[in-house]
Amino acid sequence: MPIFGRRRSTAPRLAPELDDTELGRVCRQLTGPRIQGQLDLTAGLVEQLLRDAGSDWDRRTHRLAVLARVATPALAAVWRRQRPRDADPLVLHAWIDIAQARMAGALEDPRATVGRCRRAAELRPEDPAPWVALLAVHRLLRRPEPEVYPLCREIGARDAWNRTAHLEMLRYLSPDECGSHLQALDFAEAVRAAAPPGSAVAGLDLVLLTDRYRASLAQGGVTALGARRRWVLPDAEAALARALADWTTPGFLRHAAALGDLNLLAYALGQAGRIREAGPVFGALAGVVTPWPWALDGDPVEQFAHWRDQAPAAG
Repeated sequence: MPIFGRRRSTAPRLAPELDDTELGRVCRQLTGPRIQGQLDLTAGLVEQLLRDAGSDWDRRTHRLAVLARVATPALAAVWRRQRPRDADPLVLHAWIDIAQARMAGALEDPRATVGRCRRAAELRPEDPAPWVALLAVHRLLRRPEPEVYPLCREIGARDAWNRTAHLEMLRYLSPDECGSHLQALDFAEAVRAAAPPGSAVAGLDLVLLTDRYRASLAQGGVTALGARRRWVLPDAEAALARALADWTTPGFLRHAAALGDLNLLAYALGQAGRIREAGPVFGALAGVVTPWPWALDGDPVEQFAHWRDQAPAAG
């Protein structure tokens, strides 16, 4: 992943594809002007993009998640008519359902989405993506843990360190959803203890810390005033130290959403009052901005630029 050696002067920009240039090219086709036969053409581009990922489940999951935010059910329907025995149109349709549900607040037809996931899993048994989508559906529906953990086992059997699945479970186990602070903490600690260095779940600790920090701010009053002290607690300092020691080392982070984790690290260093240590992080990002977590405080590009301007340039 070519995230190092770029110039500091790169203008900040939102790039949902991160450093996946082929994914970015297809996304621009999806959001460009509509022409006659566009859906047929675009379905072919999406098909090739997912095929090119092969059994790189991490890359494939990243591509599905990004495509689902810009693709439409109409595209998925055209593709399904073209390839009625192919799992990919079904799983993309399910991911589109989930992306739209997160914007609307609810799934339009949960039974249909579950059906698409189940059928895709039958057609391509080795693929974790239908199971990750099923996990997301169960989270949206606030289903009980005995229904959720079997899905985690199915995902783990196919892609043990699937980043999206771990983030889904972390949020599912949070006190805002179906769990508690202790459950989320236990989950993150267990993952950290078992995951290999530099895996796709490397950022899970920082996600948990950021979520808890933002929850403290949201409470207002004395709790909000003391929120920043969370970043000097031993667990937070240890998480930041691990990330600073390793994440900007060339070749250490190789997963598809590595730039997303580096955005989170830069944000956390700013909130912790340690922005002077973030120069190498911003240098590795080369201006690629992710909406989360920057949008928590305003326009993400403006927030990114504000904090980057306070960090020393990477040497």
